[in-house]
Amino acid sequence: MTMLNMAVTSTVYRFCLPTRADIGYAQNMQNERKHIAVVGAGAFGGWTALHLLRAGARVTLLDAWGPGNSRASSGGETRIIRGSYLDRIYVQLTARSLALWKENQTRWDRRIFHQSGVMRFGVAGSPFQKVVPPLLREAGIAFEELTPAHAARQFPKVNFEGVAWVLHERDTGYLLARRGCAAVVEGFQRENGEYRQLAVEPGAVSGGAMRSVKLSDGSTLAADQFVFACGPWLGKVFSDVIGNRVKPSRQEVFFFGTAAGDPTFLDQRMPAWIDSSDRGFYGIPGNEWRGFKVADDRHGAAFDPTSGDRTASPEGIRSAREYLAFRFPAMKGAPLVESRVCQYENSPDGHIILDRHPSAKNVWLLGGGSGHGYKLGAGLGELAAQIVLEKRPIEPFFQMARLSATPPVSR
Repeated sequence: MTMLNMAVTSTVYRFCLPTRADIGYAQNMQNERKHIAVVGAGAFGGWTALHLLRAGARVTLLDAWGPGNSRASSGGETRIIRGSYLDRIYVQLTARSLALWKENQTRWDRRIFHQSGVMRFGVAGSPFQKVVPPLLREAGIAFEELTPAHAARQFPKVNFEGVAWVLHERDTGYLLARRGCAAVVEGFQRENGEYRQLAVEPGAVSGGAMRSVKLSDGSTLAADQFVFACGPWLGKVFSDVIGNRVKPSRQEVFFFGTAAGDPTFLDQRMPAWIDSSDRGFYGIPGNEWRGFKVADDRHGAAFDPTSGDRTASPEGIRSAREYLAFRFPAMKGAPLVESRVCQYENSPDGHIILDRHPSAKNVWLLGGGSGHGYKLGAGLGELAAQIVLEKRPIEPFFQMARLSATPPVSR
């Protein structure tokens, strides 16, 4: 299996005054620029559009409800960004995404990345304990391995019962999700990218290509290439190609109130955390004062991202409270101050889909974030742009050929 080996360092931009020859060349390039339409302004689509634009393409970015909207998989307040993956390609993409967020939040003067660190609790025999540390070292992500006793001294408000090992990443933390999407699109527009808030319907495929798409204002948009990063709608938009290969699931997120004036459960004192035991919860302290975030990572019921009811269930609240009381005893009985219902867009194996449409050589399909895609968006968008512009081959790890056992349409 080919694995990605991406540099972690940021790109250095140098500017100089153009010569007359440069201006003439630029004018010719302007005439020859490929027009690429990107559908979906979430973590995948927004970053892909920005990287395509910076690579010289003319880009139109479209979204039905806006970047980071409440229906989107990239909506909500925060997302963990961590390097503890079993697959090298994801560790490298995380490291690259970190570098891109740091570089661009400085450029945009907007803080999106919060370096709180991330702590993973592991059970005995977990493959994470053996596989992850060398991958983090290779990617340049600082971490420490702790025994439960050591971790309890460092984080005394956490109950480490049932935990065999702890991995504490120091360079990672969390991202502001909806604000991050908005920042990317605003940056894209400032660099002369075109953003249009319209729903999109794929056009007909003929002669091995798609010539245009239909827009919700009744118009059509022609382009040389199309990238569909439609999040939880990707399976519905391409029911004959994706279909069941991207299934949305209902996921509940809760924010519990901390004691007045107590910084113990804020991100200055405690890292974001992931419980790799069968309990399956994760959380983020602080969240810009929205409360102590707790969420169940296990897949919920099938969900319609357009019309599904987003009221938290009594069962979900009860389960979150039980976990909170067990793992963070000082938070027992804490008031629920906010709740959200979002969705994952799950592929059959939990891996990203980035591939060409089998019948249209100029159409690209990008999705299947499966609950862990947001953190990868910046680096994945860069990779997608390079692939679309034929600057690098399609990454086999993300191709749809691996999903042959899951037909798009149920039989």
